[in-house]
Amino acid sequence: MSNNPVSTAKIAGHPIHPMLIPFPVAFLVGAWATDLTYWGTNNGFWAQASIWLIAAGVVMALVAALAGFTDFFGEPRIRGLDQAWYHMTANLTAVVISVGNFFLRFGEGAEAGVLPWGLVMSFVVVGILLFSGWMGWEMVYRGHVAVLDEPTPTAPQVRRSEAPSGGVRHHPA
Repeated sequence: MSNNPVSTAKIAGHPIHPMLIPFPVAFLVGAWATDLTYWGTNNGFWAQASIWLIAAGVVMALVAALAGFTDFFGEPRIRGLDQAWYHMTANLTAVVISVGNFFLRFGEGAEAGVLPWGLVMSFVVVGILLFSGWMGWEMVYRGHVAVLDEPTPTAPQVRRSEAPSGGVRHHPA
């Protein structure tokens, strides 16, 4: 049994939060990319894509936050890590800015909302996500959050074969 801080939101022993975070990150970084593309091309399609990406990013961020909050409030050792507080604060800040960015575009129209403030907010959110991701990985690599130091008896060990076929051999635990 691992002595590391454990994830309390998990499926079959696998933490849910890391499974969900790629979605809001991809959507919100994608919004910045489509903002830049709109700026370069003045093609309204890209402004429309941005508003949809921001909306999807906010929704998925809230879903990922449910799992993150469950871990944060369910495991005192996670709350004891400074990186957890930085990670949570950065993510909440990114979501608040993204919600503001969405309503700016919704109120002014997708194209009118991009330049300059929509683009600036998307850029700031990407910077915050870089910091937040760094803090998240600090929790994993340094704090060993949700890391099993020893294999569980039910999980078979899988190693790549040295064979040219690249096959997989299962070794008993």
